[in-house]
Amino acid sequence: MSDTPEQAPDAARPTPLLVLDVVGLTPALLRHMPHLTELAENGSRAPLSTVLPAVTCSAQSTFLTGTLPAEHGIVGNGWYFRELGDVLLWRQHNGLVSGDKLWDAARRAHPGYTVANVCWWYAMGADTDYTVTPRPVYYADGRKEPDCYTRPPELHDELTAELGTFPLFHFWGPGADLVSSQWIVDATRHLIATRRPDLALTYVPHLDYDLQRYGPDDPRSHRAAAELDAVLAPLLADARAEGRTVVALSEYGITPVSRPVDINRALRRAGLLEVHTQDGMEYLDPMASRAFAVADHQLAHVYVRRPEDLDATREALKDLEGLGELLDDEGKKAAGLDHPRSGELVAVAEPDAWFTYYYWLDDARAPDFAQLVEIHRKPGYDPVELFMDPLDPYVRVKAATAIARKKLGMRYRLAVVPLDPSPIRGSHGRLPASDDEGPLILCSTPRAVGDRVAATDVKSLLLHLAGVHGPATTEGVPE
Repeated sequence: MSDTPEQAPDAARPTPLLVLDVVGLTPALLRHMPHLTELAENGSRAPLSTVLPAVTCSAQSTFLTGTLPAEHGIVGNGWYFRELGDVLLWRQHNGLVSGDKLWDAARRAHPGYTVANVCWWYAMGADTDYTVTPRPVYYADGRKEPDCYTRPPELHDELTAELGTFPLFHFWGPGADLVSSQWIVDATRHLIATRRPDLALTYVPHLDYDLQRYGPDDPRSHRAAAELDAVLAPLLADARAEGRTVVALSEYGITPVSRPVDINRALRRAGLLEVHTQDGMEYLDPMASRAFAVADHQLAHVYVRRPEDLDATREALKDLEGLGELLDDEGKKAAGLDHPRSGELVAVAEPDAWFTYYYWLDDARAPDFAQLVEIHRKPGYDPVELFMDPLDPYVRVKAATAIARKKLGMRYRLAVVPLDPSPIRGSHGRLPASDDEGPLILCSTPRAVGDRVAATDVKSLLLHLAGVHGPATTEGVPE
């Protein structure tokens, strides 16, 4: 007989979790998703109180830290980096997120706790065991090719051999569709089968696309929900067979909109926003501007360089149609947005409106990146990147020519994005007017959630479900 002590029983291991960020999921869409509906009916569900702004980076950071943007610092999908004099969206380094992360807390209670992050944001540099996140190849000659970043590095070739190259052009842009969510789900299934992480975080973006293109009430959006549910079904079956608890949640609901609001054009006409010109194209000059806005769906951070220009900025925006609310210091504090990265003022759109980033007054002076899918160069979010220009009769010929050049290894410009924002029919960012149009949280465990779960309580709920933390006492979490 061996003198070696017996290993602790399996019951001592944390309960494995799969957390699905089904972006855009609402009660209305759940009706078109039988597999997620079954999960909720056999388990539990509740409305989820989101954060302002109700956008991906802010909401996910709150889920993982248990704090509001005022503490974790992610005040939107991007902001004005004052120390750089530049507007930057969709940065990827986890060091931008302040606070104690979900996996930090889990490992204090259970050393050796393993985590896989499949496409949740701010993945790079995070102290997770397995990481997969979109990351194009930026060649020296200017070409951009689809790819992803993984950690450990050898996971890259393993996933590519198994699933093919990460489908970047199906993840965002005019070609955004179910293909990217299918790849992400398949990558999650592969990681769970081969690595068995204690926690698997998976972001599935498919509902974001047609709901912004066509609005949440369009049959095409309902079809997108049914398609995504079918893609999720094998992953849900895997989790059930393994005894893995499943949590599905959403960051926001997408609501109908019909009015684009050109907030930067209003500031320019008031003489507050400045541009500089190169080769006949106008570029925002944030360092010289007295005031400008970083548009992010239905919220915009308005940066005012000097305190004495605050009154002029308010005056320029007070009658702007579609602007519902302008938060000052007191308003930002009440909303949990009083962070140095926030604008001096924060604009919130009316329910049927959303903010464009456009700052030029003549489309002939627009920068060349305006008609490209160029999320890192535009000083604000541009949902019109989901469309090809309907007014250009040669748009598909241009796209085919650009793709042919790409396949030949030549430089190319896929200049197909319209400069007309009117096609957009869905947006988000405001706090929801009702639970019917707000986000949800579902759990495969019965009675796991109460009548409501706050976004700041998601972290403690997940720790409680994993069994690596003491009983939670926050609203919506069972005692």
